[in-house]
Amino acid sequence: MKKNNIALVAHDARKKELIEWCLYNAEKLRQHNLFATGTTGELIKNAEDCDEELMDDCLYHFYKPFENNVTKLLSGPLGGDQQIGAMIAEGKIDCLIFFCDNLITQGHQQDVAALVRLASLYNIAFATNRTTADMILTSPLFTDDNYKRNIPDAISSYASRKIE
Repeated sequence: MKKNNIALVAHDARKKELIEWCLYNAEKLRQHNLFATGTTGELIKNAEDCDEELMDDCLYHFYKPFENNVTKLLSGPLGGDQQIGAMIAEGKIDCLIFFCDNLITQGHQQDVAALVRLASLYNIAFATNRTTADMILTSPLFTDDNYKRNIPDAISSYASRKIE
């Protein structure tokens, strides 16, 4: 099974939704390398889930499924979005889960736009909502060792263009 590098980002209004999604998919996500921007990464690392198999007299036993499984980057507005963008350009990120708040303009909107552009340009799996994130994570291609992401010809053409 292929182990992917997954970047996790969420704007403030959607952080709770992303944490809930992570906990719901904890078993699958723990099989991959997780990278997250500042506050989101801290919330994911500290997210608690209950293990019903360890119930004792109807008391749930809580644990942190991602405590040691998240590489925390800078906060988005402080460069975390750009760190993830650089990792995408370097081929170090396979999937971006970005629960963005489309109801307000972010103070770092240009960074957000650049991150979205790079995810599209480098043809990585990219979700901005829970439904698409679920589809990506449950796709048999996501962990298929034989599946290779195609890098668009436009990238190599642009990189090798003649400058006069």
